Amino acid sequence: MTGIGWCSLPMVIEMSHEGPKHDGDTLGLLRNAHHVAYRCRDAEQTRWFYEDVLGLPLAAALALDEIPGLNEPTPYLHLFFEMGNGDFVAFFDEPQGADPDQFLRAHSFDRHLAFETGSEEELLRWQRHINEKGVTCLGPVDHGFVKSVYMYDPNGLQVEITARTADYDRIMAAEREAARRQLDEWTRRTRDAKVAKFGAEAIDRRSRRAAEGAG
Repeated sequence: MTGIGWCSLPMVIEMSHEGPKHDGDTLGLLRNAHHVAYRCRDAEQTRWFYEDVLGLPLAAALALDEIPGLNEPTPYLHLFFEMGNGDFVAFFDEPQGADPDQFLRAHSFDRHLAFETGSEEELLRWQRHINEKGVTCLGPVDHGFVKSVYMYDPNGLQVEITARTADYDRIMAAEREAARRQLDEWTRRTRDAKVAKFGAEAIDRRSRRAAEGAG
C-alpha cells in the first residue's frame, strides 16, 4: 500500500472559537467542509464505490456544458455524495481533459480522504463489509489518537475510515497546546532544504500583494 502515513484529523475539531478580525468585526467561523472535490475517471464507476460500497447517497449529478465563471465550453458531470453530517464528497467527470496518469494511485501525502465512524467496533465492521464487496481494505493502523483502515477508490484516491481511540481527547488537547511550538521548530529545521528546492520567495510569500509590488 502506498504511504499510509498519518491520517487527516476529523473535520469536527475546532481549533478556534471565533473567526479572524476584519474591519473591526469578527468574522463568523468557517463551520464545515461543504464539499471536497476530485476528478474521476468515470461517473458510474465512482457512484458504485461511494454509494454501493460506502453507502453515501448520490445527492446531485449536475450535467454542464461550460465551466461557470470561465465560460469555457467544457462538458462535464459534477457528482455529489452526501455524508452523515450533510457535507459532500464531489467529483468531476470531464473526459475531454482527462489523462490516464491522473488516476494512478496517489501517495497519501499528496491526497487522501478520511471519513470518521463512531467506534473501533464499527470501524472493523466497515472493514469486513468493504472487503466482502471486493475492495481491498487494509489495517487497522493504530495512530494513537485514532485507528484507521485504508483502501483506494477507482480513481486512485486513497480513502481512509477512522475511529477515535479512548485517549483521543487527551492526546488532542496535548497536541493543541504544543502545535505552535512544533510548527516553529519544524519551520526552522526544514527551511534551508526548502529554500534550496523551492526558493526563498516561494516559501516567504503570504499574499498576492508581495507579487504585485515586485512587478
